[in-house]
Amino acid sequence: MKKQLIFALALSISAFSFAQKKELKAAEKAIKSANFSEAKTALSAVEPMISSLDEKLKSKYYLLKAQALYSNGSANAGDIDTAIESLDKVGSDNAPAAAELKSTMVSAFLKKGNEAYEGQDFKTASSNFERAYNLKQTDTVFLYYAAATAINVQDYDRALNLYEKLKDLGYTGISTQYYATNVETGEEEILGDKNTQNLYVKAKSHINPGERVTESKYPEIVKNIALIYVTNGNNEKALEAMAEARAKNPEDINLLLNEANIYYKMGDTTKFKELLEEATSLDPNNPELRYNLGVIATESGDLEEAKKQYEKAVELNPKYVNAYINLSALVLEQEAPLVEEMNGLGTSSADDRRYEELRLKRQAIYHEAVPYLSKALELDEDNINAAKTLMNIYSILGETDKYKELKTKVEALEAGQ
Repeated sequence: MKKQLIFALALSISAFSFAQKKELKAAEKAIKSANFSEAKTALSAVEPMISSLDEKLKSKYYLLKAQALYSNGSANAGDIDTAIESLDKVGSDNAPAAAELKSTMVSAFLKKGNEAYEGQDFKTASSNFERAYNLKQTDTVFLYYAAATAINVQDYDRALNLYEKLKDLGYTGISTQYYATNVETGEEEILGDKNTQNLYVKAKSHINPGERVTESKYPEIVKNIALIYVTNGNNEKALEAMAEARAKNPEDINLLLNEANIYYKMGDTTKFKELLEEATSLDPNNPELRYNLGVIATESGDLEEAKKQYEKAVELNPKYVNAYINLSALVLEQEAPLVEEMNGLGTSSADDRRYEELRLKRQAIYHEAVPYLSKALELDEDNINAAKTLMNIYSILGETDKYKELKTKVEALEAGQ
């Protein structure tokens, strides 16, 4: 009896294994014919007994499941994510086929992500960039793109999760850029790699080759983590994130400024100013730092400090256009209360005298702003905002010739937009 029972059971297992193989073959055939619905039906018959399959058949099952669910890119989001999970379970027997499918899917996700990004559909872009990363985790930059685009749609919880992953991975985004100047256009171009750069230079289509290392994105990542915590009302977590980052990079100016910004958002102006002073002491001759200090001081309402920093920025870099623009803005900001008071005056002799005093003060403000705007326009001839502001100032000051000259320039710039 025992021998018969064992024999019967062996027959049962053999028959079951044959049925599974048959369903897998049916699924494979359906996939080759792009009949993905039929493939899913065949695979669903195998799924309840997946644990009884040997490793080779399991590997085949998960590959076919991924192919069927992905459906050449026509699947819904849920099926695509399950397909990605299935690919992670494919064994070595089917590794080449799985790698080929992964490569196809990554390319498709990046294409969809880029198209969505260009169309400002940042939610779709972010999802596709994350899927590309999940398939090819050696390319951490995809995860960075996913996080950055999640911020654009204010999906802060998801962005925080992605940024935390980047931080844990130690992602910096630092890379070497190979560039050269295009002889025909006169513009500098990034040329991919050293070999490509050499080819273009040898072909004499490009000159002045060089290379540079890009800045680390780590400070930006930590800053965004901290800012999300601040947005969520978790200031303690925000400061913990900044403290951890600064402990690893104590002399990183960007991290220091980001920490200062966190304290500013929390309303701690004392700590804010303390960190600004620390930043200045670390790199006092950095025009970018001085400019950023000016911006932060402006945002905090310390206009005297802002002016000091912008002036230092243009002293260190006389071609710093934005610093000149911001200096003019600081000056013109003084106009608003004068105009408000002028509009509220009556018609008495005293009011007339006060009006004249205010008018002269207003003109003095314009005269003070003119050199900054003129310098900015000299350095950047296409700066339409500087041109418009200067044109309006000359109109109010009654300098007709200069007004007409700038009016012609503004019209030309607007026509070229």
